Amino acid sequence: MKRKYSEIRDKLNFVIDKKTTDDMAHLTHYFHNYKNGVSQYFEPIAREYLSELHGTLNIVEEPSFQCYLPIEWDIPFPSPRYPKFKFVDLFAGIGGIRLAYQKNGGKCVFSSEWDSFAKKTYEANYGEVPFGDITKIPENEIPDHDILLGGFPCQPFSIAGVSKKNSLGRQHGFLDKTQGTLFFDIARIIEHKRPKVFMLENVKNLVSHDKKRTFKVITETLSELGYSLHYKVLDARYYVPQHRERIIIVGFDRSIFKEKENFKFPKPKKVDLSIRDILEPKVDDKYTLSDKLWNYLQEYKKKHKAKGNGFGYGLTDLDGVSRTMSARYYKDGAEILIPQKGKNPRRLTPRECARLQGFPDSFVIPVSDNQAYRQFGNSVAMPLIQAVGKNVVKELKAIYESDKPETTFC
Repeated sequence: MKRKYSEIRDKLNFVIDKKTTDDMAHLTHYFHNYKNGVSQYFEPIAREYLSELHGTLNIVEEPSFQCYLPIEWDIPFPSPRYPKFKFVDLFAGIGGIRLAYQKNGGKCVFSSEWDSFAKKTYEANYGEVPFGDITKIPENEIPDHDILLGGFPCQPFSIAGVSKKNSLGRQHGFLDKTQGTLFFDIARIIEHKRPKVFMLENVKNLVSHDKKRTFKVITETLSELGYSLHYKVLDARYYVPQHRERIIIVGFDRSIFKEKENFKFPKPKKVDLSIRDILEPKVDDKYTLSDKLWNYLQEYKKKHKAKGNGFGYGLTDLDGVSRTMSARYYKDGAEILIPQKGKNPRRLTPRECARLQGFPDSFVIPVSDNQAYRQFGNSVAMPLIQAVGKNVVKELKAIYESDKPETTFC
């Protein structure tokens, strides 16, 4: 008889905090992967943690995995029953990239995210607690995978350090060029695990940062690691009613694909999207701006307009698309305000923010409004990533079919 994940979660009294998340990560990762060939990465610590939980909670039954397996995953977004490929989800946030690649037939075998509030949302939707700070996770503790995924934060690179090594006649590789940045951790994992493909996502400004030198270091590093690169700035407005430009970088292992992949980024779809489509019919008055805040935003805009710039709030045309939602949306909602008849404008509700990023209404929001605003502002436009992922998986499938014509894909 299968145990439901929700029952196990309640029985073991899962509490996601900074002290226990890595133990819970091992346990939930084991539950997800106990029969797909990567369980050895998680089983030892998972067993220890399970025994400890049984002792602490005074559970009589034997602290054995057999008491819990197999599991009925009564969660909103379980992995495909028969996955086509394996992927890892780095800088996972609330799992927007994971959801996109699950919809393309993939199974996540490892996830990492440092923010404890984002972990709560991730676990509520996928039944898995991500591991913590990726900078502290050795690359040999990450399971083998076909695709590496990551929406990594952008940090300035120290070009001066590289120049100094050059002037001294010293050799330097990607480890020196990217040391101290979070991109370094992506590079070291790619070098060690050799995924067939990777897809990275970042803000549009990464391309022009530091007079384009940052992006040059990134692309040279990835090429040096043996990957042919495809990159493009894509606007999510063709998938969700939001103007949201992001750089997407896709790399294919040259030793496998021989630079013959036919990958193309998806073309913009001719669709009419409007912000009106994602609005809830009834909204609590708590989302309406107070007189004080609304007056402040109006005066702020007037002041900057007088100086000749366009800083200020964005009153959204309900029949058009919104501005880009950012992680700061929780502060005042200024970039996307919804006009109301006879009232001050209002900010979006968390559910509307989820819809604006393309998340289905079954996506659970277990955190406060402020945390939800941060999380959706930091996330991806999921349908855009799904469209990119569809083309990525098409190339991966072609390789499997050409190399192993008598076997099924993955």
